[in-house]
Amino acid sequence: MYLCPLCQTPLLLNLKQYQCTNNHSFDMAKEGYVNLLPVQQKNSKDPGDNKDMMQARRTFLQAGWYAPLAQAVAQLLAKLAPSNLLDLGCGEGYYTGQLQHALAYTAIYGIDISKNAVKYASKAYSAINFSVASAYQLPFAANSFAAVVRIYAPSKAEELARVIKTEGHLLTVVPGPRHLIEMKQAIYTNVQLHSDAIAPITGFTHLKRERLQFQLQFKHADDVLALIQMVPLAWKFTAEQKQQFADTVPLISVDFLIDLYQKTT
Repeated sequence: MYLCPLCQTPLLLNLKQYQCTNNHSFDMAKEGYVNLLPVQQKNSKDPGDNKDMMQARRTFLQAGWYAPLAQAVAQLLAKLAPSNLLDLGCGEGYYTGQLQHALAYTAIYGIDISKNAVKYASKAYSAINFSVASAYQLPFAANSFAAVVRIYAPSKAEELARVIKTEGHLLTVVPGPRHLIEMKQAIYTNVQLHSDAIAPITGFTHLKRERLQFQLQFKHADDVLALIQMVPLAWKFTAEQKQQFADTVPLISVDFLIDLYQKTT
């Protein structure tokens, strides 16, 4: 499945090392993942979410706060019955693991640019094929996947079209208009809502949309702090503002837009 990120020729696994015919090699880490992000594809020394953000997201997601989203995505994919899929921007593997459980006979791959996140994901879900890689230069052969899942992750339409099989599917999740609106109201005087426009993706036809809305009713400030820490809005809060907001233990609105596309070219 993997291509060499340096020369785009197939990688073959030889014991614990992936090798291509041009003698480029990539060791499998002891946790089971492979790092296919060469230095020239990095934008920083340690790209992706930092350890604090990853830990906060792991704590929050493992507590089940976003379980309805994982269930909704799994139900949509189960109807498609893909032979394999890629979780693009898999982070620490929460959604990837949920999909593995729901789609028991599907080969599942996960990639993320964060080595810290992939390391944890590979430890937690050993049956899934994880790699550190760029979503803009996917280390996979053309027409590799029956489905790709993209939850919040940035990507490149040309790369999605390259790795998804003809008539294969792309499932995306983006924030809806009222997502985390209470958090925004604590920061901004004038709150701008997320757009609910359906994004066109070159090479794909939009098939359907589901909107998932619910409220998070917290009992402990620590759970609120974990949510704040894992989202980009965290940078807008001072430490004091975070604690003040968390101490109110607010009801927080969650609003997701789940879109299903099919590759047409």
